[in-house]
Amino acid sequence: MKSGFLKRLSLSVFGAVLAGSVFAGAAKAEDLIVYTAVEPEELTGFAKAFEAKHPGIKIKWVRDSTGIMTAKLLAEGKNTPADIVWGLAATSLLLLKDAGILEPYAPKGVDKLDAKYVDGDNPPSWVGQRAWIASICVNTAEAKAKNLPIPKSWADLTKPVYKGHIVMPNPASSGTGFLDVSSWIQMWGEEKAWKFMDDLHKNIGIYTHSGSKPCKMAGKGEFPIGVSFAYKGAQLKAKGAPVLTVAPTEGVGWDLESFGLVKGAKNADAAKKFADWSVSKDTNVMYNDAYAVVAYPGVAKPVKFFPENLDKKMIKNDFSWAAKNRKRILAEWKKRYDSKSEPKKK
Repeated sequence: MKSGFLKRLSLSVFGAVLAGSVFAGAAKAEDLIVYTAVEPEELTGFAKAFEAKHPGIKIKWVRDSTGIMTAKLLAEGKNTPADIVWGLAATSLLLLKDAGILEPYAPKGVDKLDAKYVDGDNPPSWVGQRAWIASICVNTAEAKAKNLPIPKSWADLTKPVYKGHIVMPNPASSGTGFLDVSSWIQMWGEEKAWKFMDDLHKNIGIYTHSGSKPCKMAGKGEFPIGVSFAYKGAQLKAKGAPVLTVAPTEGVGWDLESFGLVKGAKNADAAKKFADWSVSKDTNVMYNDAYAVVAYPGVAKPVKFFPENLDKKMIKNDFSWAAKNRKRILAEWKKRYDSKSEPKKK
């Protein structure tokens, strides 16, 4: 009797120890803190794909629009809890690099990417993933109902017929808004660009704090026209919204979703694994599901409902110039136009 009891007791103790070791192992899974500006609906898919490859790592997303995330990181400085900054504008990554927040790292396979999408330093402080490209989203049903012509150029948006019918992103909050403003200045020079924005401002209904929101608002018919980016217009069209995505004839601004490791990160090894995964061909194929231009050569395929030959309208974007002049440009923009910005969330 005692022998059987002791045997059962021993098995129970062994089971408890085994269960405890399993739970302890589960508890040891690393939480990788990732600061990002990638659209929320994409994050679940990226996390699922990465965690399937690395089940011991759990991604914790901290997400907001580009301008807000950039300001947050610069304010937190070297004390940021982030392990990696992922899917933020290259112009923002340049600011973080200059602030000493990023840890240079060459992900495994980075040499296979198009060099123009990677920081020139060796090892690089940031690596580009995919380009998001400025465009105009037009609700064709609303435009027809309001007798509005379909705009073909940026200049068209300054015509009096569009007064109160346009919404665009605030460049201080939105990376899309900033790439619009900085690209207009690069295309036309300061004087002509600010004159264009003065005229455009007369037709603006509201400035949003999100780059995708103007297109979403156009899709819902809240405004007939939204200055946004091509991916969102194509996505809404694919879902059945009466949205036409227009690439203005003068050319379009763009920026790179990019990533960089944080110096002194608590989970540096996990961050490196995430960086390695981020440059892989398979991950670039995922990037191409929504974006037509990705960093891995030969991967990109046409995205349905994107404007034709959009890549040929992408301007030669000087990221360094945009980053260095960002503070000055935003100060001038706020002084002129901030009165029409939507209230910020508290």
